[in-house]
This record gives sequence, C-alpha cells and structure tokens, in this order.
Amino acid sequence: MEFSKRMDNLAPYLFAEMERKISEKRKSGVDVISLGIGDPDLPTPPYIVEEMQRQVADAANHRYPSNWGLPEYAGAAAAFYKRRFGVELDPAKEFFPLLGAKEGLAHICWALLDAGDLALVPDPGYPVYSGGSIIVGAEVKYLHLRPEGGFLPDLGEITEEEARRAKVLFIGYPNNPTTAVVEDGFFERVVAFAKKYDIAVIHDNAYSELTYDGYVAPSFLSAPGAKDVGVEFFSFSKPFNMTGWRIGFAVGNHEILEHLWRLKTNMDSGMFDALQRTGAFILNSPWDFVGEMCDIYRRRRDLLAEVLVSVGMEVPKPKATVYMWVPVPAGYTSASFTEHVLEQAGVVVTPGRGYGPAGEGFVRLSLTTPDDRIAEAVERIERSLRL
Repeated sequence: MEFSKRMDNLAPYLFAEMERKISEKRKSGVDVISLGIGDPDLPTPPYIVEEMQRQVADAANHRYPSNWGLPEYAGAAAAFYKRRFGVELDPAKEFFPLLGAKEGLAHICWALLDAGDLALVPDPGYPVYSGGSIIVGAEVKYLHLRPEGGFLPDLGEITEEEARRAKVLFIGYPNNPTTAVVEDGFFERVVAFAKKYDIAVIHDNAYSELTYDGYVAPSFLSAPGAKDVGVEFFSFSKPFNMTGWRIGFAVGNHEILEHLWRLKTNMDSGMFDALQRTGAFILNSPWDFVGEMCDIYRRRRDLLAEVLVSVGMEVPKPKATVYMWVPVPAGYTSASFTEHVLEQAGVVVTPGRGYGPAGEGFVRLSLTTPDDRIAEAVERIERSLRL
C-alpha cells in the first residue's frame, strides 16, 4: 500500500507520542503524574454546560450550519474585541468560526501556502505552525526565540531574499511554549515588516485571558494597520476549560478569511449552530470564571516555582499562559531530562526540543494539574535528581 509522499516529512504530533508513553506507563502500573499536555483538569463551568444543553435541545440547531458562521456569534466576537482590546471589527467580513484554533492554524497553511513557498515560523513554537506548513510542501525558516531577546523573533535576522520569498509569518503572544509576553512596539514592528514584504501574519491568541501579576495582554489587531496584513486566532479552550469542545474563531483581514472560508467549504460543513450560539452566550456573559482560573494557575505557578528553586532549578515566573518554561539541570539535554523524570519519577514533562531546535535545553511544565499532584510531582523529581 502506498501513501502520500507529503507524509514523509511530517513527524508524529508531539502530544500524540506523549499520550502513547503515558498510556504504556499506566498500563504497567506506574502512577504517572503528567505536567506535559496543557489540558485543564477542572471542568467547563456549569453555566456554559447548561447553555449548551439548552441549545442542543433546540431543533433549530440540528441542520447544516453556515460556514461563515451565525451573525449572533460574529456580533458577540466583534463586541468582545471592542470591549476587551479596543479593536473595531466588521462582523460580516472580519470574523470566521473555527473548530478550535489548532484546526484553523493548520488549514490556513492550505489557504496561503503552495509547495516551495517560505513560511516564517518561531523556534521554539507550537508544532502546528511548522507541521501545517510542511504538509503543504512549504519550506520553513525558523526564527530563533532567545531568552536574551525576551523570546521575541529578531526580524533583522531574516535576509532580504528570505523576506521577499516569505508568504506567511506565524507569531503567538502570550507565547506557547516559552510563556513570553510582548514588549511595547513589537506588534507595530511586525506590521511594518509584513507590509514591506507583502507577508500574511497569523497571530495565535490562545492565552490572552490567562495572565498574572497585573499584566494585561494586547491583541495583535490593536496595532495600527494590523488588519491590512493579518488575522488573529482566538480560542475558548484554555480560559473556559473547553479543550474538548473545539470552539474558536479567527478575526482580521477579510481577504485572508475569505480564502480560508473557500477552503473549508470544501473540507467541512461548518460549526454546529448550538456551539456557535453557546460561544456567543459566553462572549456576552460576565467573565468571573476566567478570573478564578487565573487565581488557580497563579497559585500553582508559585507553588511549582518555589519547589523547583529549592532543588536548584532556575525558574522564571511567567506573566501569562498555563505553562512554565524551565531550563534543564546541568548535565541533561531536554530529551535526557524528560526520559529521566519519566523513568525515575513517573512524571511527564514536555521536552523543549519538541517545539523546535531552539527549544533544546528547556522543558515545558503545565499548570493544568491539581495542586497536590504538582507538589508530589516536584518531590518525585527532587528525589530522582538526588539519586
């Protein structure tokens, strides 16, 4: 049996491989504590579940949806962006529903890239940026995110030839996996660069609502001219503990969204109207729950940082996301440390190398695990390092 050659260059998805290893360990009787995958351990809030139940029971939602999305979902998203970010959106032209941000990030590559085109991808970065580009046959230029540069890409490192070839630039802040946040003026520099070289900017905005210590994350679209060059992807998964629901949206440049719409009309039948109406309900409701989740994750962040520092690991406290990006102890690589804590401590962490070559020397720890299990995981890691 022969398969598509495009699969030859596509590595297995990082978290699928992690799930396999966790399953194997648990089958062998190991009490595995996972600090790897960023899947919230707490349930979706009851008021959202109840609204979804009401919408599912409504027969009006049982027919094919529109690929462009319901006006009430688009209108709620536009009102949210105006209220939260000060960004004006035309809900009829600058909004598009997504079956989760990951789906949108992968499909945008099909809409914007051809074989041989160049995609500018952060390194380390969310694996879908590079995976989606590779599967359509595009070439990937990795933009190294360095600690000394605040884990922001240095656009000056892109050669003139590469800039003229590039068709897409992926960015995402607050950042996964590094937890970095943007500095003033960064989005404006990205807009200027994209306009100069006619590059489409894709901003992954999955973590803007999970911030700490007074930090408030901006939208890429708040930068003047951003809608001329790019789109932003927003997800309900992390702030509302809705990873399994697969609900999000893209906003911004109409031409980019129109191409995504044309692609997806040939690939799926749109988002279930009950989900869209529930999404509109969430966007129009008070967001007290998100503040409660921020308090929980901040407490877990502080707990994890305190214990890791006590065992000699350097741990900067992030201002956003549900992760910690931690340098591995001396004498370890990302892979060897990950293997060590899995085999010797029964703890899963994510190797930084899995997010790109520049992730070497780091591991990502997720805060989406109960406090007591986080404490136990770090105690196990400490014992394994002493041994």
